[in-house]
Amino acid sequence: MELNTVSLGDFVKMADVLWIKGFESVEPAMLNSGLVKTMNISEHTGNTREFSEIDTNEYLTYKGEGDQAARGKVQQGYTKTMTKFRVAENIGITYEMRTENKYPEVINALTGGGRKGANTIDLDLSHRITFITATSYTDRDGRSITTTVGDGFELAYSAHTLNGSSTTFRNRLANNPQLSKGALEAMERLVTENTFNQLGEKKTATFDILFTTDDPNSVNTAREYLRSTASPDATHAGVVNVYAGKYKHVILPRVATTAVGAPDSTKRAYWGIASSFMSSFYLGVWESPHLIPPTPNSNAEDIQTDDWDFRNRAGYGITVVGAGWIKFSSGDATA
Repeated sequence: MELNTVSLGDFVKMADVLWIKGFESVEPAMLNSGLVKTMNISEHTGNTREFSEIDTNEYLTYKGEGDQAARGKVQQGYTKTMTKFRVAENIGITYEMRTENKYPEVINALTGGGRKGANTIDLDLSHRITFITATSYTDRDGRSITTTVGDGFELAYSAHTLNGSSTTFRNRLANNPQLSKGALEAMERLVTENTFNQLGEKKTATFDILFTTDDPNSVNTAREYLRSTASPDATHAGVVNVYAGKYKHVILPRVATTAVGAPDSTKRAYWGIASSFMSSFYLGVWESPHLIPPTPNSNAEDIQTDDWDFRNRAGYGITVVGAGWIKFSSGDATA
């Protein structure tokens, strides 16, 4: 295609295709992990959403002959409010790019722009795990992001509270060991001994996700435990791998990063297990990542630069209500 002869209308059609190609090339690790529940939110319905946990008692009560049945308990948990924010960037297609047939630069600008919205959401979601031991962090734009859950504590903590009981629970593994067989069994013990409903009753739930960063040691260790098999003729023939099929291994490549998305080796050993069913980690999408092209026969061309500006936009909110659905270790052997 000769860019110096293409009309704005034709260029917009090409831009849409290139932007979508870039968008679809992103692997949204957090969105596909099972850790996050996504809600699409309609326009004109406000910029906040309130999320709560609600529990009932786990067991029925004895009823004697002729006695009135006990009324089931419903216990409101903690509440968190999600607030929408927008992210944006303009993609400038310069006069020179159009008239000097700089097709590679045009492709890079538009496909790269298509990746940025999905990448941004994935980074922001990942940073709820990155900063799981903090109550807030300062993001790449200098905003203070609160990362507490409904009880006011950080997501991974040793003494979370319940709204209908004096019982406390921990979801951060003591001594924060690296992933190993013993550490995984200790993490599973956290599930059996530190998973409660809001009334303080033990809650039985399937923890079906094992998550790690993209650290090769952590990834390979997880794969060894989850996938190891033995030949029928091998020494260990007939030995059953108790972890086979027990967890979905999720690799989260943006967890071990700084607030600006640079690699952070201090977080490379982060790992944990989670329940996709119990998760109260929410992404609200008001405005999916999209491209707003300039319109033919309008003021589409910047009179100062002669650029055509394509607007890259997205709007969403993130909140985590409770901590009972996730168990975590920073893998750094801290007490």
